[in-house]
Amino acid sequence: MEKINQQFNHVSFLWDDKKATALEGNEVDLLIYRSNILGADLRITNYGGGNTSCKTFEADPLTKESVEVMWVKGSGGDIGTLTKAGLAGLYVDKLRALQGIYRGIEFEDEMVGLFNHCIYDLNSKAPSIDTPLHAFLPFKHIDHLHPDAAIAIAASKDGEQITADLWGGQIAWVPWQKPGFDLGLQLQQTLADNPGIRGIMLGGHGLFTWADTSYDCYINSLEVIETASAYLEANYGKKRPVFGGQKVNALPAEKRASQAALLAPVLRGLASSEKKMVGTFSDTDVVLQFINSNDLGKLAPMGTSCPDHFLRTKISPLVLDIPADIDLSDPSSLKADLEKEFLKYREMYADYYEKHKHPNSPAMRDPNPVIILWPGVGLFSFAKDKQTSRVASEFYINAINVMRGAEAVSSYVSLPLQEAFNIEYWLLEEAKLQRMPKEKPLSRRIALITGSAGGIGKGIAEKYIQEGACVVVTDINDERLAETEAAMQKKYGKDVFLGVTLDVTDPESVKKAMQAICLKFGGIDIIVNNAGISISKAFEAHSEDDWNKLLDILVKGQFEVSQVAVKVLKQQRLGGDIINIVSKNALVAGPKNVAYGTAKAAQLHMSRLMAAELGEDKIRVNVVNPDAVIENSNIWEGGWAENRAKAYGIEVKDLPAYYANRTLLKEAVKTSDIAEAAFAFVSGMLNKTTGNMINVDGGLAAAFPR
Repeated sequence: MEKINQQFNHVSFLWDDKKATALEGNEVDLLIYRSNILGADLRITNYGGGNTSCKTFEADPLTKESVEVMWVKGSGGDIGTLTKAGLAGLYVDKLRALQGIYRGIEFEDEMVGLFNHCIYDLNSKAPSIDTPLHAFLPFKHIDHLHPDAAIAIAASKDGEQITADLWGGQIAWVPWQKPGFDLGLQLQQTLADNPGIRGIMLGGHGLFTWADTSYDCYINSLEVIETASAYLEANYGKKRPVFGGQKVNALPAEKRASQAALLAPVLRGLASSEKKMVGTFSDTDVVLQFINSNDLGKLAPMGTSCPDHFLRTKISPLVLDIPADIDLSDPSSLKADLEKEFLKYREMYADYYEKHKHPNSPAMRDPNPVIILWPGVGLFSFAKDKQTSRVASEFYINAINVMRGAEAVSSYVSLPLQEAFNIEYWLLEEAKLQRMPKEKPLSRRIALITGSAGGIGKGIAEKYIQEGACVVVTDINDERLAETEAAMQKKYGKDVFLGVTLDVTDPESVKKAMQAICLKFGGIDIIVNNAGISISKAFEAHSEDDWNKLLDILVKGQFEVSQVAVKVLKQQRLGGDIINIVSKNALVAGPKNVAYGTAKAAQLHMSRLMAAELGEDKIRVNVVNPDAVIENSNIWEGGWAENRAKAYGIEVKDLPAYYANRTLLKEAVKTSDIAEAAFAFVSGMLNKTTGNMINVDGGLAAAFPR
């Protein structure tokens, strides 16, 4: 196909000739490039949705003969982030030879194990269930995508006729069929019956398009999606108002955020009745149009159609019957009503399982809703981690787009419940779940660390992320926070990290930060009070301002943050951890340290008092006492180092050695040492410990508890 300068209005044309030319001659690299730019546009396919392939001729490693090899996205991958490691490389002749031993649709699952006998590239990702769909078509480059616009037609009552009319017979139709070997055979037969077509629409599922070059395949996919999108756009509101028109008025954006943040922890607690969940909130225009519509009550219970949507969003959402502007000054007042709604949903899901299960079906999974809709406010999603809940939210928005399009041109048809169950509890899907890596110790946990743009706080934040937590990093210094945000997002990605400006002495700043946390993650589990400053002066040299500043930041700050966080912890009813980073100075009296030492002692005793009161809510409160952590610490700024050196009669440069040599272990204490202690308290190893402290000071006999 000749390179074109076509204008696309409904999809993004991202092909870069310069980049593609550099890959010319390497079809696998061109496949990866095409896959990545297709996956960059959520209107084309969502995270993990769809798969792409190419066929090349390679030298057989044993015979050196030229053999045809298919490179296809492997199981569980994502085309937007695909690399060669995510591809399965298989012999085409061996894959096609499997047709000779196929025993029929009731033996479909046994074919998947045979894909492994067709592997050419021993570094292959596990082949996916869609492998034969690509293998049985002869084209060099193939895209299987889940664009909202195409699925809207595929999931409509008149989808087959619309497909025939819209593309003039160039896109064939295959009725709904569960993905697998038999569907691959159906695609093969459809092509034989319709030679010269440019693609196939899978009823209720998605789109197959192809060409003999990567560029031509890309253009073919975009053109088909553009045609479908333009057709839908021309029909929105033509027969009747979109989704039957508006029924509920949305709250203003600021009020939506406030209401969502207040209710999210309650919802999270209920959605976490079996295992902790992490949340996502969305109130985009698409979401609001659907949840505020007259058709919400009709369409929401029908569930989604595309298997990729359904697997991530469950059979249907929970729709809250709560006024958008309800007074949430005490969110727990809604607890009883919400518990009834969740109970009804769990009973519905259990009934769905019992009615549709097979003798060999896996045990029923978590019956709680993944998607929760609150008319007038927005959409909540809850899943095992932030990425999964975000993707579930995105997939449900895809489903909303599908329903809107299908209703505009025909009427929406969802997946039959038995078909839905057969996919959700498919033994191959269960095997994929069983292959998932073991969860890390802090997975499903959300942690706030104050004063964490550097030093000890940053060390704890990184340790917690590495152990699986979602982490909120805060600092009063916007510039320092921005630098840390940029570095951590680059290192860990957007789903496990949130940066928030926070003044721990300002109640409004604390409340605003907690709102941001609840909107981003749905709640909180771990609070690390680390924010602090240090002032070292002789007793008579201390000013009232010095005294107030230390007590405000260290003591009042710990109180303010903990008090707001405890309200959220109690609303969730999932327990929690508060870790207070105090100091050996809470136990040891040293020179020129009266205000700082007094504040630290107050922090320590406040921790004990909190532990005594909060234990009945399963909220543990523990303390880490560091000493002399110089590495990357802001505490040494503002004259502290000079004053401490003067107090000990040494030079500033000798402080690290001085501190190390006064310990029993004769070792310097690093930020990573404090991070390990902060992790120990929340790792699961010390779940029966509260009101306790760990000294991380290299061993100071004067600080031994007694």
